[in-house]
Amino acid sequence: MPDKLKPSLDWLLVLVPIAFAIAYIPKLHNDTALFICSGLAIIPLAGIMGRATEHLADHLGHGIGGLLNATFGNAAELIIALLALQKGLIGVVKASITGSIIGNILLVLGVSLAAGGIKFSEQRFNRTAVQTSTASLLLASIGLLIPTIFHFSAAARGGWNPALERRISVAIAVVLFLTYLCTLAFSLVTHKHVLVAQSEDALKPADAEPVWSQSKAFGVLLVSTVFVAWLSEFLVTTVEATRAQLGVTEVFIGVIVVAIIGNAAEHSTAIWMAMKDKLDLSLGIAIGSSLQMALFVAPLLVFVSHFLGHPMDLEFTIPEVVAVIVAVVIVAEISRDGKTNWLEGVQLLSVYLILALLFYFLPAIAN
Repeated sequence: MPDKLKPSLDWLLVLVPIAFAIAYIPKLHNDTALFICSGLAIIPLAGIMGRATEHLADHLGHGIGGLLNATFGNAAELIIALLALQKGLIGVVKASITGSIIGNILLVLGVSLAAGGIKFSEQRFNRTAVQTSTASLLLASIGLLIPTIFHFSAAARGGWNPALERRISVAIAVVLFLTYLCTLAFSLVTHKHVLVAQSEDALKPADAEPVWSQSKAFGVLLVSTVFVAWLSEFLVTTVEATRAQLGVTEVFIGVIVVAIIGNAAEHSTAIWMAMKDKLDLSLGIAIGSSLQMALFVAPLLVFVSHFLGHPMDLEFTIPEVVAVIVAVVIVAEISRDGKTNWLEGVQLLSVYLILALLFYFLPAIAN
């Protein structure tokens, strides 16, 4: 029986018809209002997609089910990013990748550790699982750093050009994607007894709800995906107008706003699990989501961008690269002893707020 006290974001579904009304009734149309309503409406739909995926995975067995969960773990962000790519908003796409990574391991994890630490003086977790994930995240950070280093080094030698930048980005994307496949094999096949056993136990029976039928799970997943894609179209279409009206940069919209929208449903679950002293599950959600963005979503977007006619490279701005590396390093440092407290959560939140201020005040790149 599901825990009735668990907070739900499903009440935000009321914004779905409101978003459609703003989009299709001329007298009501307002780009900023449509951006806000669409973004908030995506949050509960992303959560429904996640629940449908989990129920469908229950019918498909551990191997295929685990692969399905891993693949669809960041489906909402992927849909938003693909639509933004289609419209040529490459800056927003790159910023959302950065924002998702730092948002999960600083904002979500910070709130989770702080909330759990207030209730429990000390919480312990599976250090092996966290160190494996943070090591993979550090690899991904290096992958994001290299194209930027290449740009400045090649430019200093007079040999830089966009085509060469895209070629090295594709090569790095292949390496990152292969690493992602290896992490799946590690967690789902060779070392699943180490990494997933405790998380599975944490979900049952207290937090488990009756398993949906396979047809219901598939139908809900299909319908929610269609609505997420539809609302994401509204969101992406109104980015430029909203950015101009609010006086913020494209990078801030991507790093902070779009990243939070895409991950909010997962965020609430991670925080709730930490408050129930199920820190392994909370860490798995927060760090695992960042890992998927860095090793799966980012390379996939590089590959797909070439077919959409807007080739994307992996060259990020220096502030974005620094933000990712700082976030990964501080999480690795905090997780070394296998235990946490509320102060470590506050420390993560402090770093996130400092980085958010950086991106808020960072001037837009001059054309």
